[in-house]
Amino acid sequence: MTLADLGDLLPRMAMPPPGPRSRALSHRLRELEAPGINTLPAEGSPSLLWEEARGANVRDVDGNVYIDLTSGFGVAVVGHAHPRVVAAIRKQAGVLLHGLGDVHAHPLRVALADRLVRLAPVDDPQVYFSISGAEAVEIALKTALAATRRPGILAFEPAYHGMTLGALAVTSRAEFRDPFAAHLHCHAHRLPFGRDPERIAEILHRGDVGAVLVEPIVGREGVLVPPPGWLTALAAACRETGALLIADEIFTGFGRTGTLFAVEAEGVRPDLLCCGKALGGGLPIAAVLGRRDLFRCWETSGEARHTATFVANPLACAAALAVLDVQEEERLPARAAALGPAVGERLAALADQSVGVTGVRGRGLLWGVEVATAGLAKAWVAAARNRGVLLLAGGPEGRVAQVVPPLTITVPQLDAAFAVLADALAAVAAAAESHR
Repeated sequence: MTLADLGDLLPRMAMPPPGPRSRALSHRLRELEAPGINTLPAEGSPSLLWEEARGANVRDVDGNVYIDLTSGFGVAVVGHAHPRVVAAIRKQAGVLLHGLGDVHAHPLRVALADRLVRLAPVDDPQVYFSISGAEAVEIALKTALAATRRPGILAFEPAYHGMTLGALAVTSRAEFRDPFAAHLHCHAHRLPFGRDPERIAEILHRGDVGAVLVEPIVGREGVLVPPPGWLTALAAACRETGALLIADEIFTGFGRTGTLFAVEAEGVRPDLLCCGKALGGGLPIAAVLGRRDLFRCWETSGEARHTATFVANPLACAAALAVLDVQEEERLPARAAALGPAVGERLAALADQSVGVTGVRGRGLLWGVEVATAGLAKAWVAAARNRGVLLLAGGPEGRVAQVVPPLTITVPQLDAAFAVLADALAAVAAAAESHR
């Protein structure tokens, strides 16, 4: 019996995770796969493996059913395996699996480009498709350099923009950058996120910065919401100095924060906007939405100067169009906005119940719960998992539990998840106190 047969479920734990099949497969994967691509625990501490996911539920290979508060790194905004998305993929799979990249397009690529242009909070926009979020950041940075001829980039701390060399140069965490520092360019400036408007203006007025790259709400690195008006002031400083504002909405885009794109909360219209993750509904596709005049720098009569074999793949385009249909018809951004205050109140109650919680912040259905230590966060994540709720800890020190459910999660599932989170936190806090 599948999750589709069972409907929206509360946690069902068949055995303590990770179970025997997860343990065996984790061990085998550790032997077969290079260590840099998989966050497997240390030897002797296997991870669970997913077998199936639907809606806000995940079933592991040992039969445990969880409520997913990760959305698969924020991808499953419309829920895992939404029936409309699955149907669109199945239909397209019988017609055209693969096109010819940048040489021969296909009708769904045209349809998706048209849809994104109409949705983009960008003046006179066009679309530059990519496969991953990191690649979208690369394209935006290349565009800014080619359009402005200024090599400088202003980025913020903390921030996560991807692991490719260009994106890595503006990702803040040193443990990601340091092994490759010799290959990273030296034109990136960094300032604290949400602060120092005077220092921002000072750097931009030097005249060498062509791109200002910012997450409207910091995602993986701690769920940080900027002060009211900060993004607006940043956009104004960019306009004044000729620097291009690049909004990295790979995590926040497509309804997560209560508006289709997070910049819309302040009416900011960036010059370039990177999006991905949720767009494909589980298939790899991303894009840069940018001003038409900026993309003129890519014009060429010869080979495409940034492309990929699987760019705007037909299956991914079909999935993306279905995702956008579901978001519109089910009014998911508005649902995230409506649920957000109650989610914030429920999470704030955790702070009242535990001295280990040091902060709660977020918007829509993107929330972070900061705890006192990375050890406490790790233990809380494990205790929640053992009780049937999946969440991740992020932030530079690993102290922020991220609550990022699908926008389709039911209220009973949210209630059950919050009850598990409270019980798990109380258990790990009590255990920590007993070991003092």
